[in-house]
Amino acid sequence: MFQGTGSDVGKSLLVAGLARAYANRGLKVRPFKPQNMSNNAAVTADGGEIGRAQALQARACRVAPCSDMNPVLLKPQSDVGAQVVVQGKVLTNAGARDYYRLKPSLMPKVLESFHRLGEGADLVLVEGAGSAAEVNLRAADIANMGFAEAADLPVVLIGDIDRGGVLASIVGTWTLLPEAERARLKGYVINKFRGDPSLFTPALDIIGAHAGGLPCLGVLPWFADAARLPAEDAASLRRASGDGALHIVVPQLSRIANFDDFDPLAAEPGVRLSIVPPGQPLPADANVVILPGSKATIADLAFLRAQGWDVDILAHVRRGGRVLGICAGYQMLGKSVSDLLGVEGPAGGVAPGLGLLDVETVMAGDKVLVEVVGHDAAGHPVRGYEMHMGRTQGPDCVRPLLILAGQPDGAVSRDGRVQGCYLHGLFASDPFRHAFLGRDDGIAYDALVDQVLDGLAAHLEAHMDLNALLALAR
Repeated sequence: MFQGTGSDVGKSLLVAGLARAYANRGLKVRPFKPQNMSNNAAVTADGGEIGRAQALQARACRVAPCSDMNPVLLKPQSDVGAQVVVQGKVLTNAGARDYYRLKPSLMPKVLESFHRLGEGADLVLVEGAGSAAEVNLRAADIANMGFAEAADLPVVLIGDIDRGGVLASIVGTWTLLPEAERARLKGYVINKFRGDPSLFTPALDIIGAHAGGLPCLGVLPWFADAARLPAEDAASLRRASGDGALHIVVPQLSRIANFDDFDPLAAEPGVRLSIVPPGQPLPADANVVILPGSKATIADLAFLRAQGWDVDILAHVRRGGRVLGICAGYQMLGKSVSDLLGVEGPAGGVAPGLGLLDVETVMAGDKVLVEVVGHDAAGHPVRGYEMHMGRTQGPDCVRPLLILAGQPDGAVSRDGRVQGCYLHGLFASDPFRHAFLGRDDGIAYDALVDQVLDGLAAHLEAHMDLNALLALAR
Protein backbone atom coordinates (compact mmCIF):
# COMPACT_ATOMS: atom_id res chain seq x y z
CA MET A 1 0.00 0.00 0.00
CA PHE A 2 1.24 3.48 -0.90
CA GLN A 3 0.27 6.25 1.50
CA GLY A 4 1.17 9.92 1.24
CA THR A 5 2.41 12.58 3.60
CA GLY A 6 -0.39 14.69 2.10
CA SER A 7 -2.66 15.11 -0.88
CA ASP A 8 -1.28 15.55 -4.40
CA VAL A 9 2.14 14.09 -3.56
CA GLY A 10 1.96 11.84 -6.64
CA LYS A 11 0.49 8.62 -5.24
CA SER A 12 -1.90 8.07 -8.14
CA LEU A 13 0.71 8.41 -10.89
CA LEU A 14 3.29 6.44 -8.92
CA VAL A 15 0.82 3.55 -8.67
CA ALA A 16 0.00 3.90 -12.38
CA GLY A 17 3.69 3.78 -13.30
CA LEU A 18 4.36 0.78 -11.09
CA ALA A 19 1.29 -0.95 -12.49
CA ARG A 20 2.61 -0.57 -16.03
CA ALA A 21 6.14 -1.59 -14.98
CA TYR A 22 5.00 -4.79 -13.28
CA ALA A 23 2.51 -5.53 -16.07
CA ASN A 24 5.42 -5.22 -18.50
CA ARG A 25 7.15 -7.93 -16.46
CA GLY A 26 4.22 -10.24 -17.14
CA LEU A 27 2.45 -9.93 -13.78
CA LYS A 28 -1.32 -9.71 -13.41
CA VAL A 29 -1.58 -6.37 -11.62
CA ARG A 30 -4.67 -4.63 -10.24
CA PRO A 31 -5.07 -1.14 -8.71
CA PHE A 32 -7.13 -0.50 -5.60
CA LYS A 33 -8.09 2.62 -3.66
CA PRO A 34 -10.37 2.01 -0.66
CA GLN A 35 -11.76 5.54 -0.53
CA ASN A 36 -11.42 8.35 -3.02
CA MET A 37 -12.74 11.91 -2.97
CA SER A 38 -13.05 13.32 -6.46
CA ASN A 39 -15.57 14.64 -8.95
CA ASN A 40 -13.40 13.19 -11.71
CA ALA A 41 -15.09 9.83 -12.16
CA ALA A 42 -15.12 7.04 -14.74
CA VAL A 43 -17.89 4.66 -15.75
CA THR A 44 -17.09 0.96 -15.54
CA ALA A 45 -18.31 -1.84 -17.77
CA ASP A 46 -20.43 -3.18 -14.90
CA GLY A 47 -22.41 0.07 -14.81
CA GLY A 48 -20.71 1.64 -11.80
CA GLU A 49 -18.42 4.61 -11.26
CA ILE A 50 -14.94 4.94 -9.79
CA GLY A 51 -12.32 7.66 -9.58
CA ARG A 52 -10.62 8.54 -12.88
CA ALA A 53 -7.24 7.83 -11.29
CA GLN A 54 -8.18 4.18 -10.79
CA ALA A 55 -9.41 4.00 -14.40
CA LEU A 56 -5.99 5.27 -15.53
CA GLN A 57 -4.27 2.75 -13.26
CA ALA A 58 -6.40 -0.03 -14.74
CA ARG A 59 -5.30 1.09 -18.18
CA ALA A 60 -1.71 0.93 -16.98
CA CYS A 61 -2.40 -2.68 -15.94
CA ARG A 62 -3.94 -3.30 -19.40
CA VAL A 63 -7.26 -4.37 -17.88
CA ALA A 64 -10.75 -2.86 -17.95
CA PRO A 65 -11.73 -0.79 -14.90
CA CYS A 66 -14.27 -2.28 -12.50
CA SER A 67 -16.19 -0.98 -9.49
CA ASP A 68 -14.14 -3.02 -7.01
CA MET A 69 -11.04 -0.94 -7.81
CA ASN A 70 -12.49 2.00 -5.85
CA PRO A 71 -15.30 0.76 -3.59
CA VAL A 72 -15.96 4.12 -1.87
CA LEU A 73 -16.06 7.29 -3.95
CA LEU A 74 -17.02 10.64 -2.42
CA LYS A 75 -18.21 13.27 -4.88
CA PRO A 76 -18.34 16.70 -3.20
CA GLN A 77 -21.55 18.66 -3.82
CA SER A 78 -20.92 21.43 -1.29
CA ASP A 79 -18.23 22.57 1.13
CA VAL A 80 -19.56 20.21 3.81
CA GLY A 81 -21.38 17.44 1.93
CA ALA A 82 -20.83 14.79 -0.71
CA GLN A 83 -22.54 12.06 -2.66
CA VAL A 84 -21.40 8.67 -1.33
CA VAL A 85 -20.86 6.01 -4.00
CA VAL A 86 -20.30 2.45 -2.72
CA GLN A 87 -19.15 -0.32 -5.05
CA GLY A 88 -20.10 1.82 -8.02
CA LYS A 89 -23.61 2.83 -6.94
CA VAL A 90 -24.93 5.91 -5.14
CA LEU A 91 -25.66 5.03 -1.51
CA THR A 92 -26.61 8.41 -0.03
CA ASN A 93 -25.73 12.08 0.33
CA ALA A 94 -23.94 12.89 3.56
CA GLY A 95 -22.47 15.81 5.42
CA ALA A 96 -18.98 15.52 6.86
CA ARG A 97 -20.12 14.42 10.34
CA ASP A 98 -22.70 12.01 8.95
CA TYR A 99 -20.09 10.39 6.73
CA TYR A 100 -17.64 10.10 9.63
CA ARG A 101 -20.29 8.08 11.48
CA LEU A 102 -21.06 6.04 8.36
CA LYS A 103 -17.47 5.09 7.48
CA PRO A 104 -16.97 2.13 9.88
CA SER A 105 -19.99 0.37 8.40
CA LEU A 106 -18.40 0.58 4.93
CA MET A 107 -15.23 -1.35 5.84
CA PRO A 108 -16.81 -4.78 5.13
CA LYS A 109 -17.72 -3.63 1.60
CA VAL A 110 -14.22 -2.23 1.10
CA LEU A 111 -12.60 -5.50 2.19
CA GLU A 112 -15.04 -7.50 0.07
CA SER A 113 -14.02 -5.54 -3.01
CA PHE A 114 -10.32 -5.83 -2.14
CA HIS A 115 -10.41 -9.61 -1.77
CA ARG A 116 -12.57 -10.08 -4.85
CA LEU A 117 -10.22 -7.92 -6.89
CA GLY A 118 -7.23 -9.92 -5.67
CA GLU A 119 -8.61 -13.24 -6.87
CA GLY A 120 -6.45 -14.31 -9.78
CA ALA A 121 -4.12 -11.32 -9.47
CA ASP A 122 -0.38 -11.60 -8.83
CA LEU A 123 -0.11 -8.14 -7.33
CA VAL A 124 -2.55 -5.52 -6.00
CA LEU A 125 -1.20 -1.96 -5.67
CA VAL A 126 -3.19 -0.06 -3.07
CA GLU A 127 -3.35 3.75 -2.97
CA GLY A 128 -4.15 5.65 0.19
CA ALA A 129 -5.94 9.00 0.37
CA GLY A 130 -4.70 12.33 1.67
CA SER A 131 -2.27 12.00 4.57
CA ALA A 132 -1.30 8.85 6.45
CA ALA A 133 -1.10 10.92 9.65
CA GLU A 134 -4.66 12.26 9.93
CA VAL A 135 -4.71 10.76 13.39
CA ASN A 136 -7.69 12.88 14.48
CA LEU A 137 -9.79 10.80 12.04
CA ARG A 138 -8.07 7.47 12.72
CA ALA A 139 -10.91 5.87 14.69
CA ALA A 140 -13.13 5.64 11.62
CA ASP A 141 -10.40 5.40 8.96
CA ILE A 142 -10.96 3.16 5.95
CA ALA A 143 -8.56 4.91 3.56
CA ASN A 144 -5.07 4.71 5.07
CA MET A 145 -3.75 2.88 8.14
CA GLY A 146 -7.25 1.72 9.05
CA PHE A 147 -7.41 -0.23 5.82
CA ALA A 148 -3.76 -1.32 5.97
CA GLU A 149 -4.44 -2.83 9.38
CA ALA A 150 -7.69 -4.50 8.32
CA ALA A 151 -6.06 -6.03 5.20
CA ASP A 152 -2.67 -6.61 6.89
CA LEU A 153 -0.61 -4.70 4.32
CA PRO A 154 2.94 -3.34 4.29
CA VAL A 155 3.02 0.40 3.59
CA VAL A 156 5.37 2.65 1.63
CA LEU A 157 5.23 6.39 2.37
CA ILE A 158 5.36 8.96 -0.45
CA GLY A 159 6.70 12.48 0.12
CA ASP A 160 6.66 15.39 -2.36
CA ILE A 161 9.89 17.39 -2.26
CA ASP A 162 8.66 19.90 -4.86
CA ARG A 163 6.24 21.51 -2.42
CA GLY A 164 8.94 21.88 0.26
CA GLY A 165 9.18 20.53 3.78
CA VAL A 166 9.57 16.91 2.77
CA LEU A 167 11.86 16.04 5.70
CA ALA A 168 9.38 17.42 8.20
CA SER A 169 6.46 15.72 6.47
CA ILE A 170 8.07 12.28 6.61
CA VAL A 171 9.46 12.63 10.13
CA GLY A 172 6.24 14.25 11.30
CA THR A 173 4.18 11.39 9.88
CA TRP A 174 6.42 8.87 11.64
CA THR A 175 6.16 10.80 14.91
CA LEU A 176 2.37 10.94 14.86
CA LEU A 177 1.82 7.28 14.07
CA PRO A 178 1.53 4.78 16.94
CA GLU A 179 4.09 1.97 17.21
CA ALA A 180 1.87 -0.66 15.56
CA GLU A 181 1.41 1.53 12.50
CA ARG A 182 5.06 2.51 12.33
CA ALA A 183 5.80 -1.21 12.09
CA ARG A 184 3.80 -1.33 8.85
CA LEU A 185 6.00 1.32 7.23
CA LYS A 186 8.69 -0.43 5.18
CA GLY A 187 10.24 2.64 3.61
CA TYR A 188 9.60 5.93 1.88
CA VAL A 189 9.97 7.44 -1.57
CA ILE A 190 10.94 11.04 -2.32
CA ASN A 191 8.91 12.17 -5.33
CA LYS A 192 9.24 15.08 -7.82
CA PHE A 193 12.93 15.81 -7.19
CA ARG A 194 14.62 18.55 -9.22
CA GLY A 195 18.35 19.26 -9.33
CA ASP A 196 21.37 17.28 -8.12
CA PRO A 197 20.25 14.28 -6.03
CA SER A 198 23.68 14.03 -4.36
CA LEU A 199 22.82 17.22 -2.46
CA PHE A 200 19.92 15.35 -0.86
CA THR A 201 22.08 12.49 0.49
CA PRO A 202 22.63 14.07 3.95
CA ALA A 203 18.86 14.40 4.29
CA LEU A 204 18.47 10.63 4.09
CA ASP A 205 20.59 10.23 7.23
CA ILE A 206 18.59 12.92 9.01
CA ILE A 207 15.29 11.25 8.16
CA GLY A 208 16.65 7.87 9.23
CA ALA A 209 17.85 9.26 12.56
CA HIS A 210 14.45 10.74 13.37
CA ALA A 211 12.23 8.04 11.84
CA GLY A 212 13.52 4.82 13.31
CA GLY A 213 15.96 4.07 10.50
CA LEU A 214 13.19 4.00 7.90
CA PRO A 215 14.91 3.27 4.56
CA CYS A 216 14.61 5.34 1.41
CA LEU A 217 13.30 3.22 -1.48
CA GLY A 218 13.96 5.82 -4.16
CA VAL A 219 14.49 9.46 -4.98
CA LEU A 220 12.42 10.04 -8.11
CA PRO A 221 13.48 12.88 -10.42
CA TRP A 222 10.81 15.17 -11.82
CA PHE A 223 8.92 13.42 -14.63
CA ALA A 224 7.72 16.22 -16.89
CA ASP A 225 5.49 14.04 -19.05
CA ALA A 226 3.28 13.33 -16.02
CA ALA A 227 1.44 16.52 -17.00
CA ARG A 228 0.18 14.67 -20.08
CA LEU A 229 -1.75 12.17 -17.94
CA PRO A 230 -5.19 12.87 -16.45
CA ALA A 231 -5.14 14.65 -13.09
CA GLU A 232 -7.15 13.20 -10.21
CA ASP A 233 -8.63 16.35 -8.70
CA ALA A 234 -8.99 20.07 -9.24
CA ALA A 235 -5.96 20.80 -7.05
CA SER A 236 -3.86 19.47 -9.93
CA LEU A 237 -5.54 21.50 -12.67
CA ARG A 238 -3.13 23.20 -15.04
CA ARG A 239 -4.26 26.79 -15.58
CA ALA A 240 -2.82 27.02 -19.08
CA SER A 241 -1.46 24.62 -21.65
CA GLY A 242 0.16 25.29 -25.01
CA ASP A 243 0.71 28.54 -26.84
CA GLY A 244 -1.15 27.95 -30.10
CA ALA A 245 -3.23 30.37 -32.10
CA LEU A 246 -6.49 28.54 -31.35
CA HIS A 247 -7.59 29.63 -27.87
CA ILE A 248 -10.00 27.37 -25.95
CA VAL A 249 -11.28 28.67 -22.62
CA VAL A 250 -12.84 26.64 -19.79
CA PRO A 251 -14.24 28.39 -16.69
CA GLN A 252 -13.27 26.52 -13.52
CA LEU A 253 -16.59 25.94 -11.81
CA SER A 254 -16.64 25.41 -8.05
CA ARG A 255 -17.75 21.77 -8.47
CA ILE A 256 -16.04 21.12 -11.80
CA ALA A 257 -16.22 17.44 -12.74
CA ASN A 258 -14.55 15.19 -15.29
CA PHE A 259 -12.21 17.96 -16.41
CA ASP A 260 -9.91 15.38 -18.00
CA ASP A 261 -12.31 15.78 -20.94
CA PHE A 262 -9.99 18.60 -22.02
CA ASP A 263 -6.64 16.81 -21.81
CA PRO A 264 -6.71 15.73 -25.48
CA LEU A 265 -7.25 19.36 -26.50
CA ALA A 266 -4.35 20.54 -24.35
CA ALA A 267 -2.09 17.93 -25.96
CA GLU A 268 -2.75 19.17 -29.50
CA PRO A 269 -0.10 21.41 -31.06
CA GLY A 270 -1.43 24.79 -32.09
CA VAL A 271 -3.99 24.84 -29.26
CA ARG A 272 -3.90 27.10 -26.20
CA LEU A 273 -6.14 25.80 -23.41
CA SER A 274 -6.92 28.17 -20.52
CA ILE A 275 -8.66 26.98 -17.34
CA VAL A 276 -9.89 30.28 -15.89
CA PRO A 277 -9.99 30.40 -12.07
CA PRO A 278 -12.67 32.23 -10.09
CA GLY A 279 -12.31 35.98 -9.92
CA GLN A 280 -10.90 36.39 -13.41
CA PRO A 281 -12.83 37.28 -16.58
CA LEU A 282 -12.98 34.91 -19.50
CA PRO A 283 -10.39 36.06 -22.08
CA ALA A 284 -11.90 38.12 -24.88
CA ASP A 285 -9.61 36.47 -27.44
CA ALA A 286 -11.19 33.04 -26.92
CA ASN A 287 -12.13 31.15 -30.07
CA VAL A 288 -14.16 28.57 -28.16
CA VAL A 289 -15.64 28.55 -24.65
CA ILE A 290 -16.38 25.12 -23.19
CA LEU A 291 -18.62 24.76 -20.15
CA PRO A 292 -17.45 21.66 -18.25
CA GLY A 293 -19.26 19.10 -16.15
CA SER A 294 -20.26 19.89 -12.58
CA LYS A 295 -21.44 17.91 -9.57
CA ALA A 296 -24.01 20.62 -8.74
CA THR A 297 -25.48 22.28 -11.82
CA ILE A 298 -27.78 24.85 -10.19
CA ALA A 299 -25.20 25.83 -7.57
CA ASP A 300 -22.54 26.23 -10.26
CA LEU A 301 -24.90 28.28 -12.43
CA ALA A 302 -25.10 30.71 -9.52
CA PHE A 303 -21.31 30.51 -9.11
CA LEU A 304 -20.81 31.20 -12.82
CA ARG A 305 -23.00 34.30 -12.60
CA ALA A 306 -21.22 35.47 -9.45
CA GLN A 307 -17.95 35.56 -11.43
CA GLY A 308 -19.58 37.53 -14.23
CA TRP A 309 -18.86 34.68 -16.63
CA ASP A 310 -22.43 34.69 -17.95
CA VAL A 311 -21.82 38.22 -19.28
CA ASP A 312 -18.49 37.12 -20.75
CA ILE A 313 -20.07 34.12 -22.50
CA LEU A 314 -22.91 36.17 -23.99
CA ALA A 315 -20.40 38.75 -25.24
CA HIS A 316 -18.31 35.94 -26.71
CA VAL A 317 -21.34 34.68 -28.65
CA ARG A 318 -22.18 38.17 -29.89
CA ARG A 319 -18.62 38.42 -31.26
CA GLY A 320 -19.23 35.24 -33.24
CA GLY A 321 -17.51 32.82 -30.86
CA ARG A 322 -18.37 29.18 -30.40
CA VAL A 323 -19.66 27.58 -27.18
CA LEU A 324 -19.82 23.90 -26.23
CA GLY A 325 -21.36 22.51 -23.06
CA ILE A 326 -20.64 19.01 -21.76
CA CYS A 327 -23.08 17.35 -19.35
CA ALA A 328 -23.83 19.99 -16.69
CA GLY A 329 -22.34 22.58 -19.02
CA TYR A 330 -24.90 21.49 -21.62
CA GLN A 331 -27.68 21.89 -19.06
CA MET A 332 -26.48 25.40 -18.20
CA LEU A 333 -26.74 26.50 -21.82
CA GLY A 334 -30.50 25.90 -21.85
CA LYS A 335 -33.40 28.01 -20.68
CA SER A 336 -33.79 26.46 -17.24
CA VAL A 337 -32.64 23.76 -14.84
CA SER A 338 -35.15 22.33 -12.34
CA ASP A 339 -34.35 20.17 -9.31
CA LEU A 340 -37.78 19.73 -7.73
CA LEU A 341 -36.79 16.49 -5.99
CA GLY A 342 -33.54 17.75 -4.49
CA VAL A 343 -31.29 15.44 -6.53
CA GLU A 344 -28.24 17.73 -6.44
CA GLY A 345 -29.26 20.36 -3.90
CA PRO A 346 -32.27 21.74 -1.99
CA ALA A 347 -35.57 20.38 -3.27
CA GLY A 348 -37.61 22.75 -5.39
CA GLY A 349 -34.69 24.56 -6.91
CA VAL A 350 -35.29 26.14 -10.32
CA ALA A 351 -32.67 28.28 -12.04
CA PRO A 352 -32.69 30.13 -15.35
CA GLY A 353 -30.01 28.93 -17.73
CA LEU A 354 -27.93 31.02 -20.09
CA GLY A 355 -30.62 30.72 -22.77
CA LEU A 356 -28.22 29.96 -25.59
CA LEU A 357 -29.96 26.68 -26.42
CA ASP A 358 -33.73 26.21 -26.63
CA VAL A 359 -33.81 23.28 -24.18
CA GLU A 360 -34.82 22.70 -20.57
CA THR A 361 -33.42 20.26 -18.00
CA VAL A 362 -35.19 18.46 -15.17
CA MET A 363 -33.22 16.58 -12.51
CA ALA A 364 -35.06 13.29 -12.05
CA GLY A 365 -34.92 9.55 -12.50
CA ASP A 366 -32.07 7.11 -11.97
CA LYS A 367 -28.52 8.18 -12.53
CA VAL A 368 -27.35 7.45 -16.06
CA LEU A 369 -24.04 5.55 -15.95
CA VAL A 370 -23.13 4.01 -19.28
CA GLU A 371 -20.25 3.60 -21.68
CA VAL A 372 -21.37 4.42 -25.21
CA VAL A 373 -20.14 4.71 -28.78
CA GLY A 374 -21.55 6.68 -31.69
CA HIS A 375 -20.74 9.48 -34.12
CA ASP A 376 -21.41 13.14 -34.81
CA ALA A 377 -23.57 14.53 -37.63
CA ALA A 378 -20.65 14.32 -40.06
CA GLY A 379 -19.98 10.69 -39.20
CA HIS A 380 -16.86 11.17 -37.07
CA PRO A 381 -16.76 8.35 -34.50
CA VAL A 382 -16.93 9.12 -30.79
CA ARG A 383 -16.84 7.01 -27.67
CA GLY A 384 -17.00 7.81 -23.99
CA TYR A 385 -19.42 7.68 -21.10
CA GLU A 386 -22.51 9.38 -19.75
CA MET A 387 -22.83 10.21 -16.05
CA HIS A 388 -25.77 12.42 -15.15
CA MET A 389 -29.13 12.72 -13.43
CA GLY A 390 -30.81 15.33 -15.62
CA ARG A 391 -33.03 14.82 -18.64
CA THR A 392 -32.86 17.56 -21.28
CA GLN A 393 -35.49 18.29 -23.93
CA GLY A 394 -36.48 21.15 -26.23
CA PRO A 395 -36.77 22.36 -29.84
CA ASP A 396 -32.99 22.54 -30.39
CA CYS A 397 -32.76 18.79 -29.72
CA VAL A 398 -34.05 18.25 -33.27
CA ARG A 399 -30.46 19.12 -34.22
CA PRO A 400 -28.54 16.63 -32.04
CA LEU A 401 -24.81 17.03 -31.74
CA LEU A 402 -24.25 13.27 -31.57
CA ILE A 403 -25.88 9.94 -32.30
CA LEU A 404 -25.04 7.55 -29.47
CA ALA A 405 -26.04 3.90 -29.59
CA GLY A 406 -28.45 4.86 -32.37
CA GLN A 407 -30.14 7.59 -30.29
CA PRO A 408 -29.80 11.39 -30.59
CA ASP A 409 -27.83 13.18 -27.88
CA GLY A 410 -27.42 16.88 -27.28
CA ALA A 411 -28.52 19.95 -29.19
CA VAL A 412 -27.17 22.56 -31.61
CA SER A 413 -28.39 26.14 -32.04
CA ARG A 414 -29.84 27.26 -35.37
CA ASP A 415 -26.63 29.05 -36.34
CA GLY A 416 -24.51 26.06 -35.26
CA ARG A 417 -22.26 28.08 -32.95
CA VAL A 418 -23.70 26.80 -29.64
CA GLN A 419 -23.63 23.07 -28.96
CA GLY A 420 -24.15 20.73 -26.05
CA CYS A 421 -24.15 17.02 -25.24
CA TYR A 422 -23.94 14.54 -22.37
CA LEU A 423 -20.92 12.58 -23.62
CA HIS A 424 -17.76 12.74 -21.52
CA GLY A 425 -14.56 11.74 -23.27
CA LEU A 426 -15.63 12.82 -26.74
CA PHE A 427 -12.38 14.71 -27.37
CA ALA A 428 -10.39 11.49 -26.93
CA SER A 429 -11.74 10.52 -30.35
CA ASP A 430 -9.07 11.69 -32.78
CA PRO A 431 -11.39 12.20 -35.82
CA PHE A 432 -13.97 14.17 -33.78
CA ARG A 433 -11.32 16.30 -32.06
CA HIS A 434 -9.52 17.12 -35.28
CA ALA A 435 -12.80 18.10 -36.96
CA PHE A 436 -13.79 20.21 -33.94
CA LEU A 437 -10.47 22.03 -34.22
CA GLY A 438 -10.91 22.50 -37.96
CA ARG A 439 -7.94 20.43 -39.03
CA ASP A 440 -7.38 17.26 -41.02
CA ASP A 441 -5.10 15.52 -38.55
CA GLY A 442 -3.20 15.84 -35.28
CA ILE A 443 -1.95 13.67 -32.45
CA ALA A 444 -3.14 10.11 -31.75
CA TYR A 445 -4.25 10.68 -28.16
CA ASP A 446 -4.69 7.10 -26.90
CA ALA A 447 -1.28 6.15 -28.25
CA LEU A 448 0.18 9.22 -26.50
CA VAL A 449 -1.24 8.18 -23.11
CA ASP A 450 0.20 4.67 -23.43
CA GLN A 451 3.53 6.11 -24.52
CA VAL A 452 3.64 8.28 -21.39
CA LEU A 453 2.69 5.33 -19.16
CA ASP A 454 5.51 3.29 -20.67
CA GLY A 455 7.88 6.22 -20.15
CA LEU A 456 6.77 6.53 -16.52
CA ALA A 457 7.31 2.81 -15.98
CA ALA A 458 10.84 3.07 -17.39
CA HIS A 459 11.46 6.12 -15.18
CA LEU A 460 10.52 4.14 -12.06
CA GLU A 461 12.58 1.13 -13.16
CA ALA A 462 15.59 3.43 -13.45
CA HIS A 463 15.22 5.20 -10.10
CA MET A 464 13.65 2.62 -7.77
CA ASP A 465 14.55 -0.96 -6.91
CA LEU A 466 11.38 -2.58 -8.15
CA ASN A 467 12.61 -6.04 -7.16
CA ALA A 468 13.02 -4.91 -3.56
CA LEU A 469 9.64 -3.20 -3.66
CA LEU A 470 7.99 -6.34 -5.00
CA ALA A 471 9.62 -8.38 -2.23
CA LEU A 472 7.74 -6.28 0.32
CA ALA A 473 4.37 -7.46 -1.02
CA ARG A 474 2.71 -10.42 0.62
